[in-house]
Formats: sequence, C-alpha cells, structure tokens
Amino acid sequence: MDTYIRFLFEFMSVFFKGVGTIVGGFFNGILQIFSIKDYLSIIEFYRKDFNGGEWALVVVAVLVMIVLMVLIVLLILFFIKKYLKFRKTLVEQESMLQEIATLNNEVASLVQEKEKILAMKVSQLGLKPGDEAVENIEGDTSSSGEEASSDSEVVDDDPNVRFSKLHSIDVQFKDYKVQQYGNTFTLEELVELFRNFAASKLRLYYTTNMIRLFISGLSATKLVILQGISGTGKTSLAYAWGKFIKNDAIIASVQPSWRDRTELFGYFNEFTKKFNETDVLKGMYLAGYTDDVYVTVLDEMNIARVEYYFAEMLSILEMPSRDEWIIELVPSSWDNDPVKLKAGKLQIPGNMWYIGTINNDDSTFAVTDKVYDRAMPIDINDKGQVFEPIDTDAMNINSSYLEGLFAEAKSKYPLTEEMEKKISDMDDYVIKHFRIAFGNRIVKQMKDFVATYVGCGGTEVDGVDYYIARKILRKFEQLNLAYIRDEIDPFIEFLDKSFGKENFNECKEYLLRLKKMV
Repeated sequence: MDTYIRFLFEFMSVFFKGVGTIVGGFFNGILQIFSIKDYLSIIEFYRKDFNGGEWALVVVAVLVMIVLMVLIVLLILFFIKKYLKFRKTLVEQESMLQEIATLNNEVASLVQEKEKILAMKVSQLGLKPGDEAVENIEGDTSSSGEEASSDSEVVDDDPNVRFSKLHSIDVQFKDYKVQQYGNTFTLEELVELFRNFAASKLRLYYTTNMIRLFISGLSATKLVILQGISGTGKTSLAYAWGKFIKNDAIIASVQPSWRDRTELFGYFNEFTKKFNETDVLKGMYLAGYTDDVYVTVLDEMNIARVEYYFAEMLSILEMPSRDEWIIELVPSSWDNDPVKLKAGKLQIPGNMWYIGTINNDDSTFAVTDKVYDRAMPIDINDKGQVFEPIDTDAMNINSSYLEGLFAEAKSKYPLTEEMEKKISDMDDYVIKHFRIAFGNRIVKQMKDFVATYVGCGGTEVDGVDYYIARKILRKFEQLNLAYIRDEIDPFIEFLDKSFGKENFNECKEYLLRLKKMV
C-alpha cells in the first residue's frame, strides 16, 4: 500500500506542478513586465555606446514602455471593476430572490389567516357557504364587475347547486318549446328594416351600406369587429341590433386586467363551492334553449389583449362542426348541475354572435393577426346623416331563418369566375411585390361575405373591394412603409387596370393613406 501511495503522489504531482507553473508563470510574467531594475540595467549596459541621436530614441522607447505599462494597469483595474460590479449584481439578485421568497411566505400566511377569520365569521353568523351574506363577506364578484354568484330570479340554498343562474334558466325553460316566428323578409329587406328601426325608435342613423356591411359580417363569421375613432356609434350599432331582434345585447365591458377566459365565463369558488357565473355565460346558456338571435358585445375589446381572454373562443368558433363547439367549465359533474351541462362541458350556441368594439388610440393594445384573420372588421369613422325614416318596430327573428338566408345568398351569388381570376392575379402581384399572401381561411370568408353583401343589395366588386381593404391590405401596416412607398402607385395602377378606375375606391383610399404616413 505504501508503494501505491508514493506512486499516486508522484503521479498527481505532475498535474499540480503544471498548474503551479501556469499560475506562477502568469504572475512571473506580470512581475517581469514591471521589473524596473531590469530596464535600468540594460540602459546602463548600453549607455556608453549611445551617441546623441540614439539617446533621443532611447527616451522614446522609455516613454512607449511607460505608456504600455499604464495601459496594462488600467486594463487590470477595468477587469477588476467589472468583476466586482458583476459580483455585486449577483449578490443583489440573490438578496432580492430571498426577499421575494420571504414575501411569498408572508402572503401565504396572510391568506390562511384570512380564511380562518372568514370561517369564524361564517360560523358566528350561522351561515352556510353559498349564502349571499357569505359572498358579501368574502367580496367575490364576477370578472366583468357585476355580481356573479347571486341571482335575483332564484335563491337556492342547496349546497349541491353550484350554478344558480343556469339552474334558474332550467327552471324557467323547463316546458319551453322553440318558437317559430314565420319570418318572410329577404336580406335586402332586412337591411332597410333594421336601418329604419334604428332611426325611428333609437334616433341612431346609419347609411344603407353600413348596415349591409354589418349583416354581411354576421354571415361571414361569428366575430364582427367594429373599429374606428371614439364617438362614431360602434357600441350603439351593436346595441341597436339587440333591440331590433328583441334580445338585448349582453354588454361585457372589457377591463385592462382581463387575462384569461374566466373574465368571460366565470370561475369555481373553492370556498363557497359555487360557480361565479357571468352574464355572458348566462346568455350563452339561455341561447341554447331557443332559436332566437343573440349577441354579446365585447366593449372596447382591445383595452386588454384579446388573445388572452378570447383565444379559446376563437379556436372553438373556427371548428367546422358545431358539435365540436364545446367549452369545459368544471372538470367534473355534480348530480344537480344544469341540464345542458354535460360532464362539466357546455355547448357553445350557434345562434349567438360576438361583436367587439375597438378604439384605435394609444391607450389600447394592437389587435393581432390571429384575431383579425378570424373576425370581420368594419370601420365606422363617420357619423350617419339624419334622414326621415319609416316607423319600424322591433321583430323576433329565428336564427335558423337568418342563417338560411345567408346560406341561400352564398349559393345564389358565388364569386364569378372572372372575379376569382382577378383576385388570383392580385394575390400573385401582392406576393411578388409585398411578400404578403392570404390563406384558405380568408378566401372562404371573403366568398361568404361578398355573397351576402350582394344578397343585401350591394355589388360584387364593392364587396370584394371592402373585404380586401380591411382584411388583406391591412397587413401592409406591418411592413416598412418607407420600403413599400414606391410600390404603392404601381399597385394602384394595377387595380385600375384589373378592376376599373371607377372601382376599388376603398383599397385605393387605404393605399393613399399609407403613402401619406411615410
């Protein structure tokens, strides 16, 4: 064993001697650089052989060496300073993390303390979880700022009923039979009926074309976005539509704090064992019982990021089969859950449309392509002119009848082959000059929108013009406008040649606005 120990010592010493040589060589090199004695001895050795001119060069060499030494010293100090600063940052970060951990522990302790106090108050008052007083003590409200766990229509103390609002709808519609209203109007007549109703009953004035665009948007997608400057009647249009169809629009005022879907549907309260239902959820559930038309308004929808709280709905509404329009509210089912809630999942009704309003200003978030591609944006930037309307009453409309009109228009007014060829040529031009393309989803949606627009009394070329301006040319804003500026005039000439100088005014106006922004 002694022999092995001597072997190991000698064997490892080779490595450590090498390390010592490296370290020692580094420090010896530093000492050698600053060895003033060696410099002086060399000067002394050659001093007697220097003439006058060479002494001047010696002085220059000494000065150069002094400068190099100073630079090395400054470099060493710089690295030392950087290291100390880096080390200080690490220490501060570690200290901050420790402080955050401490605060998290304190928050957890305070939450436990709060729950104990609430439990004591509940027991002292003789209340049960789910009572209105308990809700007031805890301070829970729905995400949209309205009371979500109490319902004036029904007071249910049964602890097994966790959806009180939906349960009240089950009770109200227990023996309900779907109403058939015998609608006979056409799409073109619907435009005038709604326009005259808004003007005669609500003193809201819109152009025929605006109403035509709005109804065509409802045909193309379940999400219509009304955008423009404040005060032009975006929310009023959605409100008027709700009054016209005799089902008041459900107004969900979006808040900056909205982060997920619970803001729309509510959430399960673990303390009360109740589901905090929102008016949006209640409206969806009610719509599932009827064949009426319903509308939910997401007012100022971009005051929070739309893709945070509405992302799941965007994905669901895009599915081709309505049987797949299902959202999970709770992970499991209770015996007394609402009738239409199957295994904690709710079928999204096909007779409800969603209308978002957007103000384009600095206080809001930009709406992403994911949202715009799935929605139909409609610009409202001008106030409608006052006119003398025909007095028109509100009317009940069967959703199946309205969607039947949409389907009939899509079948009766498909894009002509000539128009499809022109759109294809324009697509190739945009790809070549602007590196932008539009996919199958946009093409399908355009066909639905334009067909309904024609059914509402518009022309095919105007419908295509509006759709392309709002859905395709809008993507130009993402490009470097200075880069595409010189391409705008040739593109306008291409549109004039393809569609006629008197047509495609929406696209041309939009392109000219982009050009002025450069």
